[in-house]
Amino acid sequence: MKPDLKQIQIPIENEMAQFELKFRASMKSKVKLLDHITNYIVKRKGKQMRPMFVFLTAGVCGGINDSTHRGAALIELLHTATLVHDDVVDDANYRRGFFSVNALWKNKISVLVGDYLLSRGLLLSVENNDFKLLKIVSNAVKEMSEGELLQIAKARKLDITEEVYYDIIRQKTASLLASCCAVGASSTDSSDETIAKMREFGEKVGMAFQIKDDLFDYGEDEIGKPVGIDIKEKKMTLPLIFALSKADWLEKKKIINLIRNRSEDKKAVNQVIDFVKKSGGLEYAKTIMDRFYAEALDILKTFPESEYKTSLEGLVSYTIERKK
Repeated sequence: MKPDLKQIQIPIENEMAQFELKFRASMKSKVKLLDHITNYIVKRKGKQMRPMFVFLTAGVCGGINDSTHRGAALIELLHTATLVHDDVVDDANYRRGFFSVNALWKNKISVLVGDYLLSRGLLLSVENNDFKLLKIVSNAVKEMSEGELLQIAKARKLDITEEVYYDIIRQKTASLLASCCAVGASSTDSSDETIAKMREFGEKVGMAFQIKDDLFDYGEDEIGKPVGIDIKEKKMTLPLIFALSKADWLEKKKIINLIRNRSEDKKAVNQVIDFVKKSGGLEYAKTIMDRFYAEALDILKTFPESEYKTSLEGLVSYTIERKK
């Protein structure tokens, strides 16, 4: 049976309802324009999986408290800030099917809104002496920035190895989910060993999550078609890296030339997609994704049984089995 988000949320239903109110309150400003923009952001929120990871992890590790609520808000504020800034960096006009902040209010305002959200998160922690939580999340933001810059640097040369790819996604994506789980554990005053274990659990889930995203680029879901957005942006992901590692010198040169010089050409992009599929790149990526998934569940098995643990297992399955 497919995991269902409503079912997964049952043990933290009240917490998620409270979170919605507290998150809105944490964004409040006396500046009308800012208030208008933050309301727009909140109304177009995503599935809020990151706060769910925080609350469920805290439940597994001993219980949800006020510190957990602040940790969840801190994560979501900093995550939202990075998304607003990412849309400026990527010159993206849409976010979750709606106009992005920069599309409606231009880049200058978007950067300032991202800065405001970042500062709200910092103040929320400092005012409540949540320094342990702030350290965990600040480290994640640092890692995310480094991962993005490493990917940009490597995209210019198109020379990413499998190990470098893992470094990029560990920093760029997995670090945030790792911090969600570490924050959840830390908010319950768990031992350093438990916090480290939960951090590793979140990192494994994040690695699997990103590889799943990479597979979407090849139309690997029930309803999608190959879109090749990563190829157009010259992003080297695991299916392509594996396929190139198995190609002979001439074929490798040809494919890299297509990515470097014809990434806007739909026919060329489809050639690259076909090459990856024929080379077993998708199967290899799925194998690695499943390995990270299994390793995450193995860590979770070391914790006592509870409704929170059952839901957390369901949430991990959801991140891997999602169709978009």
